[in-house]
Amino acid sequence: MAAPSPGPREVLACSPETGRKVTASSSSRRGLLWRLRDKQSRLGLFEIGPGHDLHELTCMMQTGLWAATQVVVDHPPTGPPSEEDFSEILTQVHEGFELGTLACPAFAKLRRSLGLAEEDYQAALGPGGPYLQFLSTSKSKASFFLSHDQRFFLKTQRRQEMRALLAHLPRYMQHLQRHPHSLLARLLGMHSLQVAQGKKKYFIIMQSVFYPAGRISERYDIKGCEVSRWVEPAPKGSSIVLVLKDLNFQGKTINLGPQRSWLLRQMELDTAFLRELNVLDYSLLMAFQGLHEDERGPGSNLIFCMARSVQETPSPEDPGSQNRRLLLDVPNALHILDGPDQRYFLGLVDLATVYGFRKRLEHLWKTLRYPGRTFSTVSPAHYARRLCQWVEAHTE
Repeated sequence: MAAPSPGPREVLACSPETGRKVTASSSSRRGLLWRLRDKQSRLGLFEIGPGHDLHELTCMMQTGLWAATQVVVDHPPTGPPSEEDFSEILTQVHEGFELGTLACPAFAKLRRSLGLAEEDYQAALGPGGPYLQFLSTSKSKASFFLSHDQRFFLKTQRRQEMRALLAHLPRYMQHLQRHPHSLLARLLGMHSLQVAQGKKKYFIIMQSVFYPAGRISERYDIKGCEVSRWVEPAPKGSSIVLVLKDLNFQGKTINLGPQRSWLLRQMELDTAFLRELNVLDYSLLMAFQGLHEDERGPGSNLIFCMARSVQETPSPEDPGSQNRRLLLDVPNALHILDGPDQRYFLGLVDLATVYGFRKRLEHLWKTLRYPGRTFSTVSPAHYARRLCQWVEAHTE
């Protein structure tokens, strides 16, 4: 597949100034407030205000995303996704940079199928407030951001990763239609950003698995192996949020009760799909949140419903083969499961690594480097089977 490049749709972008100005002057007026707020951690998250190395980049992202979403607000696409929808690229020219929106109509239709209003998406990702940065334990060189309301997750990607995601996008959307309660993270947009005379950057937008984050006590990134899977925990009493890894989880279990059988089946379905795509090195994100007394058991004040996951698109699949479950009437219900005492946030992320020639060489090298130990670079079939076994062994 050819590398993402500007398509035939190129427009001079409208400006978010009609809603909320994002200019150098308005940024400087709010600069003092942002600097003061940036000194305080918000559960380990830090506002990207003036003076931050990434401030200029995130301001361009916000301005560009506001304008790109406005195109969809003004001209909402209709009908099911077509082949052309996946190849169309909207390129918008701004002062000092260009923003490309890859597969723009396809992602607009996906967001609509998830019940996500474009106006809400625009408000969260546009210039309404600074993006948040958090300390990542990832070994990649990617940058990670959250929207100011922490609802959406943004991550920079390499060009080859964008190629893989674009190539898999039609089948990804079909899988979500076939299994609307899938654990796969909801990919909501793919973009390129290029500053004049600069190198093109790529980034994706996803629904955050860890939302709402207010009462979350522990976070984990699980790959089902041991090499490089330990993170030194934050000091006791520290407000810094770290995402821990497999070896940090030793001796712990996920107590799901009746929900366990659903999770095991959905893990099988989702990892089988990723195996078919020849993908590996994805992670199961998990977080724990203690339940309040009035949230426990069948007598809780939570309302359950069967189909809040999508604005229903007719599917040839019967409900049994879709592996549906009862969804809690809470924000981000697709990624939340309640056990007897804990609420669990669960989602499969990082779906862009293909088992090609370089990964096969890496597998051979690690086999020699780590004899008798488990590591992440294995065949997609082995990877899928091992992660499912990890979940089975650590749930009850």
